Amino acid sequence: MQEVKTYIQSLFSAKGIEIKPNRLNQFEEFVALEDSLAAVKHIFENQNSLMNKWKLKNRISDILSLQIVIPNGTIGKNYSGHIDFEKLNLSDLIFEQFEGLEEIGLYFNKTNDCIEGIPSLSGDLKFTLLFKVNGEDENEELNKKVIQLIVNPDPKSLWKDIPSDPTDQFWKEDDVSISDKIGEKNIVISSKRGRSHKNVGSFRDDDFAYAHFTKTGWSIVAVSDGAGSYSLSRVGSQIACNAVIDFFENHADSEKSKEFEDKIISYNETGEQSILKEIEVLAKQNLYRATVFVHNKIKADAEETFNTHPELFNNPKAKSYLDYYHATFIFALFKKYEFGYVILTFGVGDCPIAVMNIEQTETTLLNWLDVGEFGGGTRFITQSDIFHSTEHPMATRFNFTIVQDFSYLFLMTDGIYDPKFVVEANLEKSEKWLEFMEDLKGKNEDHVAVEFNPENTQIADQLSNWMDFWSQGNHDDRTLAIVY
Repeated sequence: MQEVKTYIQSLFSAKGIEIKPNRLNQFEEFVALEDSLAAVKHIFENQNSLMNKWKLKNRISDILSLQIVIPNGTIGKNYSGHIDFEKLNLSDLIFEQFEGLEEIGLYFNKTNDCIEGIPSLSGDLKFTLLFKVNGEDENEELNKKVIQLIVNPDPKSLWKDIPSDPTDQFWKEDDVSISDKIGEKNIVISSKRGRSHKNVGSFRDDDFAYAHFTKTGWSIVAVSDGAGSYSLSRVGSQIACNAVIDFFENHADSEKSKEFEDKIISYNETGEQSILKEIEVLAKQNLYRATVFVHNKIKADAEETFNTHPELFNNPKAKSYLDYYHATFIFALFKKYEFGYVILTFGVGDCPIAVMNIEQTETTLLNWLDVGEFGGGTRFITQSDIFHSTEHPMATRFNFTIVQDFSYLFLMTDGIYDPKFVVEANLEKSEKWLEFMEDLKGKNEDHVAVEFNPENTQIADQLSNWMDFWSQGNHDDRTLAIVY
């Protein structure tokens, strides 16, 4: 009653109606009338209704202006974007539904409040949240809030694939993959033109070669990476790989080779470490001759090309015509004996060689890499100064290793090493090589697997497909040779 009296007094006062002292009793009676009480109650109800409607309008406006940020997606990739209703202060929603997600390839999972699916469109996309707030009538029209979702295009789709010119004098295939027997082992190799080359239609600079010499029982695998900034480097890498095969097949010193084999037989019979040292010296001498042979082969070709096509030699960075053929170069020779495998290696540049033991518990790096803090830190088989460097003596580039057996022998260019190992120090870590093998066997984003089974006739294609992996910023040629 007092609330009604106070309200009427305030109302009358606001309207200029004065209640005189001699009329107070009459006013009390007026306030107590049923009509008066009902009228004030009705006014109160209307006031509350107006206030509630205004609060609802404000609340809805707040939600409509609320910024709901969800993660960006990528077309063709699994997407999950959580909407935290509680954190967004949306706990008072009594109804929510999303409209327009299906067109994008997505749906709303009510169990975990996540937008999920695989986006089928890219761009600055929008979908709608239909909602009602606590207090709204069930017959009210649903409120609509537009939410933005950015779906990035597949970065792979932004790259062109322009074939190299097959009429070019020094053309070679853009992509080559092969599998074969090599002695008592098997080999699979894939060499693929990098995306940076595909994008402009330039050539594959990487190359490889391999052979098994039935007469001697030795096998060899060679890999080379032509320096992309030099126009004929693809020729240099090709010559390097073919030349080292040629050397060991046709030009190796037969007397030194016989002495080497005799020493190995002697070591096998006696196990004397002094003989092992002599074997290592003989091995390095033979490997040295091979590298000189390779260098001279490239040099002879460069001289001939310079004389017949001088117009090709127009790079101001080049100090000599041999620079145009710049290429890193690695190779591994191996042969099985009664006591195990002898593995001889050579490396110049930033391409690693490694062998994994038969138990697949330990991997050993068989060469050191020419790397620097800045671009240009690598070295090339075409540089004559590597043969008489005091900082990095040529003898340190050769390696002589004996293992009882091995599960995998790896040779790769930096197109594989950079994205998969990132830094040189990781090449010394066996766990990183085990991760690399897991990656090859399918533990990767694309779930592409290589089955290392001698009966697998599809292994070359599998490795080729695996080599298409995406790595941001790593778009160089890729060559990987694996003996298993």
